[in-house]
Amino acid sequence: MLVELNEENFDKETKNGLKLVEFYTTWCTYCRNQRIELQELEDSDIWIGLLDADECPQFAKKYGVTGFPTFVLLKNGEKIAEFVGFHQKAQLLNRLMNYIV
Repeated sequence: MLVELNEENFDKETKNGLKLVEFYTTWCTYCRNQRIELQELEDSDIWIGLLDADECPQFAKKYGVTGFPTFVLLKNGEKIAEFVGFHQKAQLLNRLMNYIV
């Protein structure tokens, strides 16, 4: 499941459970390529939030995001991991497995 995040819904959407948030920018080529990989997971049970860091820079600053794309894994709103750079679908799922099992 892909969920568009913004300053109005970010806290509500990420406060409970395990949530993966992709910080991206519209001008980033790697981010555009990453979106293609993420769309393959759109119908899965994996919750992935998408946050435009140019539109909501306060969240990028809060979580220490300086490059794009960056994935931040949150557990009940607290950062527990960060994955920087482009990830193929299989790579991303393998990294997530370390936190699910």
